[in-house]
Amino acid sequence: MNVALQCGGSDGYSGITANPALGVASDLEVGHGGRVILAETPEIYGAEQQLLDRVNNVETGAKLVAQLRWWEDYTSMHGGSLDNNPTPGNKAGGLATILEKSLGAVAKSGSTSLNEVVAYGQKPRKAGLIFMDTPGYDPVSVTGQIAGGAQIVVFTTGRGSAFGSKPAPTIKLATNDQLLAKMPDDMDINCGDIATNGVPLAQKGAQILDYIIETASGRATKSETLGLGDHEFVPWQLGAVM
Repeated sequence: MNVALQCGGSDGYSGITANPALGVASDLEVGHGGRVILAETPEIYGAEQQLLDRVNNVETGAKLVAQLRWWEDYTSMHGGSLDNNPTPGNKAGGLATILEKSLGAVAKSGSTSLNEVVAYGQKPRKAGLIFMDTPGYDPVSVTGQIAGGAQIVVFTTGRGSAFGSKPAPTIKLATNDQLLAKMPDDMDINCGDIATNGVPLAQKGAQILDYIIETASGRATKSETLGLGDHEFVPWQLGAVM
């Protein structure tokens, strides 16, 4: 099974609840012979060493570094910077710097080796943890992951990003209890209880994997029930897309 890892509308809880819990589920998925696809190159910037320390060979690491250098040139060409501040929504959620967001984003990948780095929309050849070069903009990033073979998307959010996708169902993970209470019809799993009730990451990660399996077996996700996903097919277009 191919699982796309995504986060959007991050908050101060993302890096300590939903994202590391998804990292545990990623490790379990890889352990069963599956594939997980991490993406959003601008959102690993500053935390890329955590991936470089886990590459399976020198060539894989060199390819990831080359992608990051390309993004530095790309953003500079359009008058931007990769180490800029997070979005207003991220700040409102408690993130002070882009590095905090990047550290949380990388946590989704778990702890297994990085086996392959692929271009946008490219189908991976290897199993295990894969990194795909995509913008951070969620619809564009997910479109690339699905084009590369992702069958299910697991999306963590702390600010309530109303995202769904077709044809690959999206499982939504709430990073905090308040978000679940506000958007119960759009959140599949609450990870806020990791912080409020001390639920172990291992337990939550196993719950996420079980939900992935149930979704692959035909269970409708919340976003599917709401009918979301018709407008999230957004290929990477010419111009500045972050």
